[in-house]
Amino acid sequence: MSGNSSVLYDVPGPRARLRNNVLGVVSGLALLAGLWYAFTKLNDAGQFSAAMWDVFAYKNTQETILTALLDTLLAFGTAAVLSLVLGALLAIGRLSDHRPVRAVCTAVVQFFRAMPLLVMIFGLYVAVLTSAPFWALVIGLTLYNGAVQAEIIRSGINAVPRGQSEAGYAIGLRKTQVMTLILTPQAVRAMLPAIIGQLVVTLKDTSLGYVITYPELLHVGKQIAASWATPDGYPYIPVTIVIGAIYIGCCLLLTALAKWLEGRSRRGANRRTTAAA
Repeated sequence: MSGNSSVLYDVPGPRARLRNNVLGVVSGLALLAGLWYAFTKLNDAGQFSAAMWDVFAYKNTQETILTALLDTLLAFGTAAVLSLVLGALLAIGRLSDHRPVRAVCTAVVQFFRAMPLLVMIFGLYVAVLTSAPFWALVIGLTLYNGAVQAEIIRSGINAVPRGQSEAGYAIGLRKTQVMTLILTPQAVRAMLPAIIGQLVVTLKDTSLGYVITYPELLHVGKQIAASWATPDGYPYIPVTIVIGAIYIGCCLLLTALAKWLEGRSRRGANRRTTAAA
């Protein structure tokens, strides 16, 4: 193999590296210029003045945000559990030996994956659950994310080497036993990052409850900003920064939990392998 090539691509020469470096510097400067322009415009509008941040010094505001966070986590937790259960059932159905069951589950997965989540939540609220925005949000999140989780689980099970299931059948296990005792435990380690990643998406999608007046963080944040007038206007940017930081913090905690679970699973697998050896 040539010293100037790789398995996947040709290593760029001096001229190409120079061009890439120049493009990187120009792109970085353009991004910084855009951020600086946005900051100066908002600063000139008074969005970063001290008066805009006074709203967060009040205990009532802090308690309102905390309540909204708990409502957001409640909707997320309920939708996360239900979507995992629905995803597992749909994945099992798609792996079934019975063609009608497989066809129905495939149609359900494809339909809810294609349906825009915002349209689904709004339709459920307007048509069925007008007096229950919590369940309109949870059911919408469950149907959409359950369909996505079904594909993740199905792909993870199919990724297990075929010889594993054949060995199970060879010793007389039924398909249910092969699935629960052999395939699923091995697939979980492979699909855990993808499952947690989709749960992060589920957490962020709780903000769509804003359109049906569910009191999650975004909806409550807008109410706080609209009710606090200053000489420079309403503190929409400070509220957006605070609410966004809370969402980012929750997503980072969930990602850290995923990494911890993945590491724990890997260490457990290594110990079992060592003991078997």
